[in-house]
Amino acid sequence: MMRALWTAASGMIAQQANVDVISNNLANVNTTGFKKSRVDFQDLVYQNLREAGAPSGQGEQLPTGLQFGHGVRAVSTQKIYTQGNYQETGNTLDVVIEGNGFFQITMPDGSIAYTRDGALKRDGQGRIVTSEGYLLEPQITLPEDAQSVTISSSGMVSVKLPGDTTPQEIGQIQLATFVNPAGLNNVGRNLMTETAASGAPITGTPGENGLGTITQGFLEMSNVQVVEEMVNMIVAQRAYEVNSKAIQTSDTMLEEANNLRR
Repeated sequence: MMRALWTAASGMIAQQANVDVISNNLANVNTTGFKKSRVDFQDLVYQNLREAGAPSGQGEQLPTGLQFGHGVRAVSTQKIYTQGNYQETGNTLDVVIEGNGFFQITMPDGSIAYTRDGALKRDGQGRIVTSEGYLLEPQITLPEDAQSVTISSSGMVSVKLPGDTTPQEIGQIQLATFVNPAGLNNVGRNLMTETAASGAPITGTPGENGLGTITQGFLEMSNVQVVEEMVNMIVAQRAYEVNSKAIQTSDTMLEEANNLRR
């Protein structure tokens, strides 16, 4: 059987994975704090029929080898952590990280997850939570009678209470960063978790030790560029098509071989 059939088939499978990732990027074009992904590809094993440099007789060597590749496969999907555009909302608890870092979120099982989504809320107990109701870490509780909430660039949360002329500090937002953010595990709900590849989290105060600062009243939008993704989709579609053509050509050649007469 012609190896081109399997080689081209691997190309079609790889491009299908490419389209899957592009589709997810486009689906999340309006997701707060979303970071686009890309697929990394790798060529497969080669069949060596003649080794380059092998002796060819009379003390001579082959200048080149004879190799046939067996296609391609997707080996990883990588998050691209470029900054998304900022959108002003005017909402008190909407915050954006300008630079590196992640908000820390306490999950129901007590573990810590990480997010760039700064669309924070206040629950029935006054605690600052995500849209899913998960607590911000470290926990910050707003007084019921707070007249205003101010979040500084360093993450300090202050409130103004009735009868007070000076705002009171009630908590400090901490950020986390990683040696390899691309190694984080995406679990949905705009959350990521630590892995061995990401390394342990390095926590600190916003604006210090390479961490970004915080701006109140803004949200970071998705960093997906629709035009770029549409071009990538066209390229993937054409690559898929040309691999299908290679299969059709191989099939035609096999048909010709089967129709040979003595």
